[in-house]
Amino acid sequence: MTLRAMIDGVPGRTILHVDLDAFFAAVEQRDRPELRGRPVIVGGGPNDRGVVSTASYEARRFGVHSAMPLRTAGRLCPDGVFLPVDGRKYQAASRQVMAILRRFTPAVEQVSIDEAFLDVTGSEALFGDGPAIARRIKSAIQDETGLTASVGVATSKLVAKVASDLRKPDGLVVVEPGGEPGFLAPLSISRLWGVGEQTGRILGELGVRTIGELASIPAEVLVRRLGRHGAELRERALGIDREPVSGGEPAKSVSHEHTFDVDTADQEEIERTLLALSEGVSSRLRTAGIRAGTVGVKVRDATFRTVTRQRTLAEPTDLTEPIWRTALELARPETRGIRVRLLGVAATNLVDREQLGLFPEEDPRRRRAVQAADELRRRFGERAVTRARLLRRPLPEPFERDPRSAVEGRRGVRGVGQAAETGEKERATAGSDGRGSPVEGVDEPPAGEAPEPVDGDESEPEPERDPEP
Repeated sequence: MTLRAMIDGVPGRTILHVDLDAFFAAVEQRDRPELRGRPVIVGGGPNDRGVVSTASYEARRFGVHSAMPLRTAGRLCPDGVFLPVDGRKYQAASRQVMAILRRFTPAVEQVSIDEAFLDVTGSEALFGDGPAIARRIKSAIQDETGLTASVGVATSKLVAKVASDLRKPDGLVVVEPGGEPGFLAPLSISRLWGVGEQTGRILGELGVRTIGELASIPAEVLVRRLGRHGAELRERALGIDREPVSGGEPAKSVSHEHTFDVDTADQEEIERTLLALSEGVSSRLRTAGIRAGTVGVKVRDATFRTVTRQRTLAEPTDLTEPIWRTALELARPETRGIRVRLLGVAATNLVDREQLGLFPEEDPRRRRAVQAADELRRRFGERAVTRARLLRRPLPEPFERDPRSAVEGRRGVRGVGQAAETGEKERATAGSDGRGSPVEGVDEPPAGEAPEPVDGDESEPEPERDPEP
């Protein structure tokens, strides 16, 4: 089969990848004109324990990048403007951009808070060809949100994604049909989906540094070294990717995590934090109209040793108390005699309320009290009703960086009888084999300083996926 015939397996597609530039920092600079032209670093303070969520292009000139420890960023850019993550503001901007994209096609696959794939094959009669649509989208985003986006136009998601990364910020790269192999050939293999640290090392042993060099190796050689993955990589190196633009999978979990400012062995502090996390998880379950059949906890100690435990409940719930009690029972044995750095609570095995006819309803008075408190929070803010025990332990409000794991407003959650998931989000890290944009590597900490995890905790936000061009 010829290369053209293989690519023509999905004939005539026009795929766009739209990626907002330095999104979190750009939103801050848009809303605060005095920050324009200055190095802006979002994620926390220069002495905090978290990581950089995103850095403006001005800050990147100092060597600051996503996933870098904030303390390292502070040393590299002491005059930078360090800001906390404002999830509510970024979500609002993201929703505005996604609404713009859906004007041009219903086939929009949002893959993170700041990027999406579009299949505009059926939109060309209305809006013009792919490059024309891309220009209209960029103009609409700029005019209506004050933000810039880089766009790649190609016949596949893979090539469109690579293209959008090449000329940031505010770039537009078009790869004509049939030009995919030549476009990819000179680029580093690190830009190819599926090439992580281990695969890159094996390819390096074969003398492969560029995508073109990978494409020139016989498939049987790659299969011998990498198994079936080798054949898939060679297809990608030739620009072959038949994956459709889709809406993503149903939500599978709700989880909240918190990293302590100072590692703690105080059991009261640990229990109070688990209560706050359970409260947040249960609130989101009720907002989404679902309940959880399984509760899990995550405990990380001062040495970065991490354990997870989970338990299936006697009946699904969306209430704080049963989630908290279960989390306490799971966490207590794991927190004795150690200093805890991070705690997490996850709810999995999700089920719609409509599927719960076989389960008895809990105390109706408790349900009415919970509903009344939820209504007050909706009207007057999350802090309008707070448990007395939590007055001393407010936690940052979480927000969904990855819409594929969001439950609010989603349909098709998994039934109670189905297998529980681990509650972990997929997170892109340097050299990841996942389909997200690669996150730049974390600098080695100086001697005597503990390494900072790239973990997406509530106080260590998942870095915005916007790599250097």
